[in-house]
Amino acid sequence: MNKSSLRILYMGTPDFAVAPLEKLLQSGIEVVGVITAPDRPAGRGKKIRFSAIKTFLLQYHPQIPLLQPINLKDPEFVAQVQALKPELQIVVAFRMLPEVIWQIPEIGTFNLHASLLPQYRGAAPINHALINGESETGVTTFMIDQKIDTGRILMQKSLKIGALETAGELHDRLMEAGANLVLETVTGLTDGSLVARSQDKFINPQSKLKTAPKIYKEDCRINWEQTGIEVFNQIRGLSPYPGAFGHLHKEGGTPVLCKIYASVFRTEEHQASAGTILTDGKTTLEVSVQGGWIQVLVLQQEGKKRMEVRDFLAGASLTNGLCRFS
Repeated sequence: MNKSSLRILYMGTPDFAVAPLEKLLQSGIEVVGVITAPDRPAGRGKKIRFSAIKTFLLQYHPQIPLLQPINLKDPEFVAQVQALKPELQIVVAFRMLPEVIWQIPEIGTFNLHASLLPQYRGAAPINHALINGESETGVTTFMIDQKIDTGRILMQKSLKIGALETAGELHDRLMEAGANLVLETVTGLTDGSLVARSQDKFINPQSKLKTAPKIYKEDCRINWEQTGIEVFNQIRGLSPYPGAFGHLHKEGGTPVLCKIYASVFRTEEHQASAGTILTDGKTTLEVSVQGGWIQVLVLQQEGKKRMEVRDFLAGASLTNGLCRFS
């Protein structure tokens, strides 16, 4: 089978899904259709916003058929997919597919996941890998089956995680690695060199399987009672989105929610209670945690712009000992 004549149907929604699609198209592979999320109102003005995939397609490849189903089991949508006669379907950052869809192609349907499966199955693998302080992660392609992220593995690529790397930075590196892996997987499937292997063969009995469930608002609240490295990893693991947050208490004022996007952990023995603020009022803002201080570098007060700590302190009027984070 020749990959250039292979009929591929692609499914994806966010930025992470754009790079693999672009890589396939640049390689001359025939994408017979693209499926993405429906348009949705967003922001205060509820302006209709397109998905990143739709925006890319309309700008660079408007001739490719685009489907935006609400119900993936709708008989009309199923018929539209069948009419495209895909031989292979590729899913990157999309919804869970019903069997009536993923079983349509002769070769099957494979998914790109941003972890080294079976570790970090779930919706937020990049965030959880950083929150847990991992030093390595990667991308995996696997055949879709009835359960979430459990199908037979096709290919994997590992990446080292930088000690200060944020979720946004890691996202971009994994996106590029994932784009290359998707193309390699298509090549391997078409030339017959790939053998899908059960995830059981990738389980290390000495290691605990970690999951990557969806991130909710309460998962973003900083517990200043934790160790400094735990707080530091939470901040970078949620930066830039959705953002770790705490509540800033000023003397006599109402607590204000602040998102923290960048920080450094400085180790030091101290007797300060958790959340105590230490600042020179000009360039440094530190918050006490177990084993030291979290030095805040970039933050955003609710209702205001994101800013460097120097700019924040210029208008903050914080007093050591009388201000704290909770």
